[in-house]
Amino acid sequence: REMRKLVLSSLLIRAPPRIMASPLLLSPHLHHIHRLPLFYSLPHSSPTPHPPLRRRLSTAVHAFEGSKSPETQIPISKSKIEGDDEVNGIAVEKRSGEEYPSGEFEMEEVDVWRRLGVKVRMLLEFPWRRVKKGSVLNMKLRGQISDQLKTRFSSGLSLPQICENLEKAAYDPRIAGVYLQVEPLNCGWGKVEEIRRHILDFRKSGKFIIGYAPICSEKEYYLACACEELYVPPGAYFQLYGITVQAQFLGGVLKKVGIQPQVERIGKYKSFGDQLARMSISEENREMLETLLENIFDNWIGTVSSVKGKTREEVETFINEGVYKVERLREEGFITDIKYEDEVISVMKEKVGVQNDKELSMVDYRKYSHVSKSTVGLSGGKDQVAIIRASGNISRVGGQFSSDTSNIVAEKFIENIRNLRESKKYKAAIIRIDSGGGDALASDLMWREIRLLAASMPVVASMSDVAASGGYYMAMAAGTIVAESLTLTGSIGVVTARLNLENLNEKIGFNKEIISRGNYAELIAADQRPFRPDEAELFSKSTRESYERFRDKAAYSRSMPVEKMEEHAQGRVWTGKDAADRGLVDAIGGMSRAIAIAKQKASIPQDRKVTLVELSKSSLSIPQILTNLGTLIVGADTAAKELLEQLTASKGVQARMDGIIFERSNNSPLSSSILRLLKDYLSSF
Repeated sequence: REMRKLVLSSLLIRAPPRIMASPLLLSPHLHHIHRLPLFYSLPHSSPTPHPPLRRRLSTAVHAFEGSKSPETQIPISKSKIEGDDEVNGIAVEKRSGEEYPSGEFEMEEVDVWRRLGVKVRMLLEFPWRRVKKGSVLNMKLRGQISDQLKTRFSSGLSLPQICENLEKAAYDPRIAGVYLQVEPLNCGWGKVEEIRRHILDFRKSGKFIIGYAPICSEKEYYLACACEELYVPPGAYFQLYGITVQAQFLGGVLKKVGIQPQVERIGKYKSFGDQLARMSISEENREMLETLLENIFDNWIGTVSSVKGKTREEVETFINEGVYKVERLREEGFITDIKYEDEVISVMKEKVGVQNDKELSMVDYRKYSHVSKSTVGLSGGKDQVAIIRASGNISRVGGQFSSDTSNIVAEKFIENIRNLRESKKYKAAIIRIDSGGGDALASDLMWREIRLLAASMPVVASMSDVAASGGYYMAMAAGTIVAESLTLTGSIGVVTARLNLENLNEKIGFNKEIISRGNYAELIAADQRPFRPDEAELFSKSTRESYERFRDKAAYSRSMPVEKMEEHAQGRVWTGKDAADRGLVDAIGGMSRAIAIAKQKASIPQDRKVTLVELSKSSLSIPQILTNLGTLIVGADTAAKELLEQLTASKGVQARMDGIIFERSNNSPLSSSILRLLKDYLSSF
C-alpha cells in the first residue's frame, strides 16, 4: 500500500492535473508545466490577463548566509512626501533593531521512504534527462553570468541555475562529485560571492568538488579556492598581482571632434557625467573609488588568508612579490598540485572508483539544469513565494533590440507587479535587482508599484552585483533590503546631459535651423548651439528637483531624516557592507537569506518548505533571436546598436551609476560603445 502511494505521488509530480482554466504547455527542455496566458498579447484595456509565463522552482528553503543586520539603526523620522505616507491606507515602515534569520544551510536527513521515492522518480525520468550513477557534474564558469533564468535560445551562464545545480547535486545520489572549471569571469563580486557560498554548502554533503583554473586572477581564485582541491596546468596564466579600478574619460576625445557636453549632475560623487565632460578624475570620485577598492581588496585578503590558514600579512606579501611561477603557488599552498586536465580526470576516477582504462561519466551544466529539483527529492511546500528578476539598464519602454531580461522595461515590470498584487496565492515576494540604473521617471514609477505591492504582502529586495542609483531607487521601496557584502549600491543622485554639436557642425559643414514657439521649446532640440543663460538655469533646476525627490523618497523609505540621508547620498556608491552600516541596507547575504527573511515576514516557520515561483522568465521573440544571430556576423553592428539604444533611451533625467571597471569586468556601456564605434570608424579608412 505504501509503495502504491509513493508511485502515485511521483506520477502526480510528473503530471499535474489537466483540469485547468488555461491551456498547458509541457516543455521538454525545462521539464516543468507552464500555464499559458489567455490574454497576454491583448492591450491593457482588455480583460484581466493571467500572470505571465512562469517557471516553478520547488525548494526546501535554508538561507545560505548568516550575517546579522546592524544592531542599531537611525530612529524613525518620516519626511513629508505627499501621497507617500500611506499606501492604500496601509503604512509601510521599517522596524528599528529587527533581527533577521541567518538561515545557515544544513543538509537534510534523507530517510528510507524519501530515498525510495527519489529512486522511483528517477526511474520514471525521460531518457534524455537521465544521469548515470557515479557521474561527475562538470560546470565550466567563464565569461558573463546572468542573474536571469535562461531559455533554450539563450546562451551563456545563469546564476540561479548554477546555484540550483550545486544544490541538486548535493542531494542527487547519482552525482559523486563536482568538477568546476574556472576561467576568466565577466561578472561582479556579488555573483562570485553567491556561487562561492553554494560551493561551500555543497561541500557539506561530503562529496568532492575539484577546481581547475588554467587562467586565473583574483576574482577567479576567490571562487576556485572554495573548492576542496584546486589544480592548474603547468603553463597556467596565474596573475595574483592585486586588484585595480579604472575610470575612463571621453572629454578630450569629444573636444577634439568638436562636441561640447553640457552636463548637469547633482551630488558631488555622481561621476556618470564625468565620463563625457572631464579629462581626469575628480577628487570626490577618487575618494569613492579608493574606498570601494580598499573594501574589495581587504575582503579578498581576509577570505584567502582564512581559507589557506595564513596571516593577512603573508597573503599580502605574496601578492606584492608578483609571483608568476605556478611552482611557487604549490609550494606556498595556494593550489593543491600542478596537473594537466587528463591527470585531474584520473584523480576523479580514483575518487569515484573508476578504472583508468574506463571512461568517467560526466554530466554538463546545461543537461543537468533540466533535471527537476523534485526528481532528487527537493520538493516545495504549499506556501508560494514569488520572485521577480530585474537586470540591466532601466528604461520606461522597450527598445527594438531589447529582450524581456536584457534590460529593465518599466511597463513590463509594472505589469508583473500588478498581476502579483492582484493574485491571492503568494505569501511574499522577492525583487531580485542587478542594475546600475537608467531612466529616473521609470525608476520612480516602479518604486510606486513596489510600494503598493509591499502594502499587500511582505516584499524583500535582493541585490546581486549592483543595485545603484535607479537600481537602488527600486530596492528602497521594499520592506527589507538584502545585499552581498561587495554589492555596489547607493549612488543616490541624478545626472542629465545634452551634447552641443556647434563646433562639429562647423567642421563638417552641417547646418540646422529650428523654428520654435515658446521660450524653452529649444531646450533639448537645439543641439547646434550652447544653452542660453535662462535655459541653463531651467536645466539645472529641473535636475535639482529630481535629485531632491529621489533623496527625500530614500529618506522616507529608509525611515531616516533627510539631513542624514543627504550625508549618505550625493551620488556616492557604497559596498553592501558599508551601506548596511549606514542604514541603506538591512542585511548582508544572498538570495537564500532573502527567502528566509521573506518567510519570517510572512510568518512562515523557517523549517517549513516553500515553493518559489519565477514570474519574470525570459521569452525571446523571433526578431530578437534573429538579432542575436545577426550580431555574431556583423561585429560593428553591436557597437552601433548599443550606442543608438543608450542615446535614445537617455532622454530626460538619468538615475544611473558610473561605469566602474574592476578588473575589466564592469565596463562602462556608454564609453565602451563610443570607443568601439570610433574604432570601427577609424578602421574604415
